[in-house]
Amino acid sequence: MPATDPYTVQLAPEVHAYIQPDGGWCLNNAGFVSDGRSTLLVDTAATERRAHALRDALLATGAPLPRTVVNTHHHGDHTYGNSVFAGRGSGGGPPGKHSAGPGSGGGPPGKHSEGEATIVGHDTCRAEVLAVGHQLHLMWPQNDFGDITITAPTLTYSDRLTVHAGGTEVRLIHPGVAHTTGDTVVHLPEYGIVFTGDLVFQGGTPFVPMGSLSGSLRALDLLRSLDAPTVVPGHGPVTDPSAYDATERYLRYVAELALTGRAKGLTPLETAREADLGVFAELRESERLVANLHRAYAELDGLPEGSPLDPVAVFGDMAAMNGGKPVACHA
Repeated sequence: MPATDPYTVQLAPEVHAYIQPDGGWCLNNAGFVSDGRSTLLVDTAATERRAHALRDALLATGAPLPRTVVNTHHHGDHTYGNSVFAGRGSGGGPPGKHSAGPGSGGGPPGKHSEGEATIVGHDTCRAEVLAVGHQLHLMWPQNDFGDITITAPTLTYSDRLTVHAGGTEVRLIHPGVAHTTGDTVVHLPEYGIVFTGDLVFQGGTPFVPMGSLSGSLRALDLLRSLDAPTVVPGHGPVTDPSAYDATERYLRYVAELALTGRAKGLTPLETAREADLGVFAELRESERLVANLHRAYAELDGLPEGSPLDPVAVFGDMAAMNGGKPVACHA
């Protein structure tokens, strides 16, 4: 591992966050809840190597391997490592709801061998994991992702679902279309902790082309309503609810840019190139501005939230904003 080694932060007696600096492309966060007998893991990692490092960090705290893995959304940096925890080749077949199998939280407590966890996610998260497959391989063909078997959630929900890790209540909440069409917020009301997934990038530029700009603003209101003082973002260090205001300021900036640029007849790329980022220039991956403008333009054109955008156009424009070089996966 480089100097930016992942690290574990204990947030409460039974709750840890797993942070992968510096939170750039493919360097996501995870976390886990465990009473020493039963463990729930929030998200995995982008590569086989990093998923094994996450597993080792979890075990180092004295927690057993997870019975349950929750995916906050379908992107490969949060789901590619699923098979390390749930076994190879599980989760295939047509999208749909599946009942939890062994290891989902029933039965006697104790340590479980690798490959027994039930993967949980929103209905659309499952469908998208299966639909996009090895998407990160297509985007970054030179990256060493290791032996990745696409492993989708086998237990899904549509609106809200409550699960338990030992004695800890874990509330799964779908905020609507936001970062993606199948996001999950993981709320631990007992401890005042929320895992936001990629609804929040702490220190990084928000990214909404696969979801909705307006939906992301609504999701921030939902996060605020949970009144959780500890916020674990999808990328970047652990933070607090001030991150919601910072994210909202950026998204409203994008919305205003889109209105102005579209009125002038400019393309998203032209609008992005003319933009003065101001304080937002400090955020990682500033090239995401043009991707977000693609989504904002689509919504102004009346397309439904979450409607697919042309990935070649979106990532091509980000490469143009990145000095002509494709964005790099750092995992």
